[in-house]
Amino acid sequence: MAKKTNKDTAPRIKKQDLEHLILNFLERENKQSFNYKQIAFAINATHPSNRMDVINILDTLAAADLIQEVGLGKYKANSNRGTANVGEFVRRSNGRNGVMIDDELIFVAERNSRHALNGDKVRVEISAHRRGQEPEAKVIEIVEPKEQVFIGTLNVEKNYASLVTDSKYLAADIIIPRSKLKGGKTGDKAIVRITQWREEEMNPKGEVVDILGQKGENNAEMHAILAEFGLPYKYPANVEKAADAIGAGITPEEISRREDFRGVTTFTIDPRDAKDFDDALSIRKLRNGHWEVGVHIADVTHYVSPTSIIEKEAKQRATSVYLVDRTIPMLPEHLSNGICSLRPNEEKLTYSTIFEMDDKANVLKSRIVKTVIKSDRRFTYEEAQEIIETGEGDFKEEILTLDKLAKELRKRRYENGALDFDRAEVRFEIDKEGRPISVFFKESKDANKLIEEFMLLANITVAEHIGKVPKGKKAKNFVYRVHDNPDPEKITNLSQIAARFGFRVKTDGNPKEINSGINRLLKDVKGRGEENLLSILAIRSMAKAVYTTENIGHYGLAVPYYTHFTSPIRRYPDMMVHRLLSKYAEGGRSADKVRLEEECKHSSDMEQLAANAERASIRYKQVEYMQNRLGEIYEGVISGVTEWGFYVELDENKCEGLVPVRDLADDYYDYDEKNFCLTGRKYHNTYTLGDIVRVQVARADLDKKQLDFALVVDEGNPNIPLSKKEAASKAKKETKPKKEKTKKEKARKGSGAKGSSKKRKK
Repeated sequence: MAKKTNKDTAPRIKKQDLEHLILNFLERENKQSFNYKQIAFAINATHPSNRMDVINILDTLAAADLIQEVGLGKYKANSNRGTANVGEFVRRSNGRNGVMIDDELIFVAERNSRHALNGDKVRVEISAHRRGQEPEAKVIEIVEPKEQVFIGTLNVEKNYASLVTDSKYLAADIIIPRSKLKGGKTGDKAIVRITQWREEEMNPKGEVVDILGQKGENNAEMHAILAEFGLPYKYPANVEKAADAIGAGITPEEISRREDFRGVTTFTIDPRDAKDFDDALSIRKLRNGHWEVGVHIADVTHYVSPTSIIEKEAKQRATSVYLVDRTIPMLPEHLSNGICSLRPNEEKLTYSTIFEMDDKANVLKSRIVKTVIKSDRRFTYEEAQEIIETGEGDFKEEILTLDKLAKELRKRRYENGALDFDRAEVRFEIDKEGRPISVFFKESKDANKLIEEFMLLANITVAEHIGKVPKGKKAKNFVYRVHDNPDPEKITNLSQIAARFGFRVKTDGNPKEINSGINRLLKDVKGRGEENLLSILAIRSMAKAVYTTENIGHYGLAVPYYTHFTSPIRRYPDMMVHRLLSKYAEGGRSADKVRLEEECKHSSDMEQLAANAERASIRYKQVEYMQNRLGEIYEGVISGVTEWGFYVELDENKCEGLVPVRDLADDYYDYDEKNFCLTGRKYHNTYTLGDIVRVQVARADLDKKQLDFALVVDEGNPNIPLSKKEAASKAKKETKPKKEKTKKEKARKGSGAKGSSKKRKK
């Protein structure tokens, strides 16, 4: 009997695995070329059935430019491959996974994902692009796993436990050994870390990091939102202990090093529930008739050493986080609400911008100095607003003067091209258990605008002080708050849609001209049917403001220099600015740009995360509030349009929900991305951003923080209930006493009805 050769005994390799093995081999040996026999031998694909497979795969990979055919039948790795095929994995719970490479999202089937998690840095192979098919990628290596945890609800069985996640990035439950539960019980909200996920397993294994409390309990849900975005929900004990050891330190020696404003009228104006007062205003009349206005900011960096654990924690957090029912401070409470807070009748150390102004708010002189103050009064915005409206109250002359100066500053800002976006913010009244019992809207009134104008003035002045240098000199590295020009395509789109309603918006020219046109548009559409559509489009055409060392100016404020100096209790960039100001005032060298830029980027990223968490907490409370209103009908405006449906913001309470396209059963709807609308193919009904619609509350899913609405199309049906707004209007009309018609009016009505009917027929 003949002896079997190696070719006969070699195992047959599956065709789908060969491509992976070939690419890996050629990448390892990227300086040499090989024929198909050498490649087959190297990857142990010597089974007779694999011969044609290897030849065909090599031809396909070369045709797709994934490898190079450098000579007849000789192949080598494509020099353009390698790092080009490293990207960020995008996992979706619906299975539509992908990898982001060079701003292109390439589909990755679950079987080819190696169980990569959302945000992981992965190396992929991209399959040959076949005609009529989208390219696909296969993960061959997880290069850099992203540190992450998952939040969900525990289900504890006899022999094992699992976490049903709230994440839109993971469909599978996480299996948890009972020994890794940390005392968790069924129904507990928990944070879990994945410890293992083998390729052949459907579910990952994990361990509990922390138990947040029972599902549905307010604290547990708010902490879950913070954890979802990687934000801290409690303060480290050692950091709080370090902060508690810090004293106020307002000694005669320290006061002697500062300008003394303790005898000047000074007060704070803040929200009624605020505890961290980081800014105060002082005002006095000078002998020359001008006004001296001081913007005094808590001198946080006097108390927080750059090498302390308090500093390390503040830098990591980068910002305070404001959820619906609580503030998660950047600094420990002893500092944020105590020593640094500019509370009334207490001496405080401050960093100040002092302005000499005339009656028209022209700044004649300014200086930036360390000061000591003693606030005379703590005002809420409501109290200050009442003084502005009535002319009566404590320090009325000072508040009325500051209001007058602020209005001059504001008027001049808009004349110079600053944008005027002024939208009401939704707020909830919360009961003791944290449940929302009513909704109200926070509107910016004169008292808010008074503070806003002087904070803007201080920030601009500080930025100019460092960035605006004499010709021929180089500005030292600094932290700027910049706002880039809007996307030209979005501005053009806004202009085209505005033109349909008879409005003109400039798409070219300098920022002042473009912004003036947008402000004029926003003013002209007030109260008109197209107001919602055009104001939403105008806001969405704008870029996001960020922190950076590269100053490009602030488009929205129409100023060439801007920074954040006025809120060091709640923003880390303001602490950075305070330190740089002090360093440069003492003649220090320019700070390291690379390090500054890294800290700026981290602060911008954390600011975005905090904003996302705040919005998530609002959505949660909106859904919780609407749970008891299932079946009720409301009027609202279409606030967003997507291929899966359109979002509606209710007029009465600003709660937002989705009308799914699958529920629009009267037609098949196509999504028009450019015109922000869904259009029916057969009947051509259109649902456009800004349209006013009536909807019924259909579903309220707290786990997904999602409201679903059903569109109400009454077509005169008397059985469909009225919305609250319509019912109130009808009740008002019915209770209004009817005026008895005169004989003359009755006669006119009798003869006029037929006549008007004839005119309509003509």
